[in-house]
Amino acid sequence: MQTARYIPFRKHDIITMCAKELTKDQQTSFKQLYELLASLIHFQYHGTLESLKNNYAPFDPNSDTRLINSVTDEQKALCQRDFAKDFANVLNAANFEVITHQDLQDALNEESLFKVRLEVEFEDFEEVVFYRRGESQLTETITSFWGLRKKPLHFTNYDRVAVFIRFKDKAYFESKNKLPMGFEPSSTIVKLFQNVPKADLEMLFPNSEVRMRPIDKVIIGSSALIGGAVVLVTKLGASLLLLFALFTFWGGFSDKAVTMTQQHFITLAIGIGVFGSFVFKEWSKFKNRKIKFMKALSDNLYFKNLDNNAGVFHTLIDAAEEEDIKEALLAYSFLLKSKNGLSAHALDEQIETWFKSKYQCELDFEISDALEKLERMHLVTCTNTLYNAVNLERAKAILDERWDSLFQYN
Repeated sequence: MQTARYIPFRKHDIITMCAKELTKDQQTSFKQLYELLASLIHFQYHGTLESLKNNYAPFDPNSDTRLINSVTDEQKALCQRDFAKDFANVLNAANFEVITHQDLQDALNEESLFKVRLEVEFEDFEEVVFYRRGESQLTETITSFWGLRKKPLHFTNYDRVAVFIRFKDKAYFESKNKLPMGFEPSSTIVKLFQNVPKADLEMLFPNSEVRMRPIDKVIIGSSALIGGAVVLVTKLGASLLLLFALFTFWGGFSDKAVTMTQQHFITLAIGIGVFGSFVFKEWSKFKNRKIKFMKALSDNLYFKNLDNNAGVFHTLIDAAEEEDIKEALLAYSFLLKSKNGLSAHALDEQIETWFKSKYQCELDFEISDALEKLERMHLVTCTNTLYNAVNLERAKAILDERWDSLFQYN
């Protein structure tokens, strides 16, 4: 299992954890530094959020506002391109990982946890990208044979899954004589889910369709075959034998004449009616089982869905802000404790070891991102590959100056 990049602690908890590593004299100034740092990072991400909203507006399926100017296909394509770029950058900042094409194929081939087989028409999409954050190995008990058999199933679970899908244009769906189901051609949808087993990733596609599993087909087919045979023998046996004899006589295969009475025709009609009702019953049983599976899929998605379309931006922006703040604070506080400075590698090891030994948490700390942010804000200096934190008072003064400069207009 790959070690997670994201830090599975709240921002508030990280501040407390870092402050405990400093002296009492430093703790108050450190928390004041956090307030300034968080405000600056929040302001920076505000611009990213506005860019995402503006680029998504021309094809937002949930928009309740009007566009004052019509958008050409070329402008819409440009907006989609810029949106996809910003969206990927925010997900990366929030420490999401791209789910590979192989992972998606594995999901289609592996056994679903809630016993539903789904099929996805990938040709409907112009672009599909899945992202995940947080990976764990879990075990659930799966029952079969009406609860008589139980077995543990080990599976990979993703804490968060973000979905980016862009559909093909209207001409494609017209050429396939397909009617879009709940989405517009050429539109882009984004969704965010929680606690998704890797084997069930296919249920997150908007065009996934329920298909009967082989075992379900065997159960229904066997029931229909046995039941049908019983109906044929008990209700239509005598009438079918009489009809067979009649056809053989008409065909010249038999010299024995056959006489069909009114009673024979009544019996045959009743038998055909009974057999027809049996076929309808089995067909209804098949449809009801499929509806049951679709309900299981809907119920599952109801509790896993976190946000949709434009609402996803706010959630992901908040997650990216938190990760940036946590990374910067952790790197700064550990450098602040170091008297002689630390290399990037040594700092990375110290933070990861601290999490593992003190909080029983293994993670892959994003040291390059953390140092890049601190260098950009001039909160650290680097000499001969050794990084040193500027003192707390100087750091607060630097951030104060940066904040004031944002609101100075010429």
